[in-house]
Amino acid sequence: MSRGRLQLVVEDEGTYECSVTGLVFEVSQGVQIKYCLLSWSKFGAYLKDEWKFAGPIFDVDCDPAILKSIQFPHSLCLADQDDDMVFSVLHMKNSKPVIEPSVEHSGSHIKWSVSSLSPVGPIVQTNRQVGHHGVVLVFKEVDQQASYSFRVYLAPNNDSDIKDIMKEVRSSKKKYMKMEKPPTCQRLLEESKKYRLTSDPEGDITPVNFQFTLHVVKLKGYFEAFFEQPPPFKLSLIEVESDQVVWSATIREGDCVDNGSEKTKRRIERKRNSTSTSEEEANGKRSRWDDESDGIRTDKCPKVTNEQLMEVAKCMGKEWKQVAISYLGLDLKELEKIEVGDEELTMQKFRMLDLWRQRRSKGDAGVAELYTCLNKDDVPNEVRDALEDMMNGDSSK
Repeated sequence: MSRGRLQLVVEDEGTYECSVTGLVFEVSQGVQIKYCLLSWSKFGAYLKDEWKFAGPIFDVDCDPAILKSIQFPHSLCLADQDDDMVFSVLHMKNSKPVIEPSVEHSGSHIKWSVSSLSPVGPIVQTNRQVGHHGVVLVFKEVDQQASYSFRVYLAPNNDSDIKDIMKEVRSSKKKYMKMEKPPTCQRLLEESKKYRLTSDPEGDITPVNFQFTLHVVKLKGYFEAFFEQPPPFKLSLIEVESDQVVWSATIREGDCVDNGSEKTKRRIERKRNSTSTSEEEANGKRSRWDDESDGIRTDKCPKVTNEQLMEVAKCMGKEWKQVAISYLGLDLKELEKIEVGDEELTMQKFRMLDLWRQRRSKGDAGVAELYTCLNKDDVPNEVRDALEDMMNGDSSK
């Protein structure tokens, strides 16, 4: 849904897992559950003594009489846990923090019986250092000509922490692009241990060491790596005490190309060209379109073809069912019928789009009509870009 909110619609009692967040819901009957990821930076101040967050915090909206339990994903490693570890949840009731006990826990989730619903997330109490499954996120500064600058973040594999990092990068005065590199750490991250970032060839890296902590802070710490020579660069994260490699990745020249920026430039150029024709010239030509808005032609667009639907299907990710329900007017039963077959995932997405086409304008739905339905903030940019290219005649099909 909009603003990062998710919606899960179930038709019968049972236990259901969200493939996006890892949340597991147990319900007593069919129900609609709405939920979204929150930041610990707002609620971390309520963790006193030896309490620490163990996984992401969520805001869940559902009838608590139907939603029996929630299992929250956590990033803790419990392979050698001690009996002194206490698992609970921080539950905000009437804007006041309440620590409530968990029902049970596993290697991946902490289960909680629903009492009422509001911001709630898993926490753990222990007097020892706990290992966390970690991730490393790399961002490259764009718009640089002769040098290369990167931000390298170290964090627990926790969606709330990752969300905070992404928000911090977006709010920076400099523009960054995320590098598509395997994020998972090869070894556990331990609180209060120090880590250093090395590179080959050697670059200018600050700070020298970084101490991993679970304390909630307003600004996230990161390494800055600067190179004057072009890639490739091999980056390695080292645990200072043991000198063991925790994570490594090679950044190649192709990784540093800002494809998103190039697409934006092409769209801006197309818009400029589309508005540069004088009114007299426009009246003298017979256009395929009746109207233009912001440089995008929106009416009397040719019927969307199978090839174009397939192109859009390939751009869709795991959110395709939410898109179908929220913006294309399809329901869960129809999507379940599509999934029954043995076809691979892209074909399922294609058949979903084809079903929408059949129901719009007696099967004569146009590209512009599909673009209008899918021009939403929570629809992948790749989908919208592909449709804009088709509308402006840049599709290869």
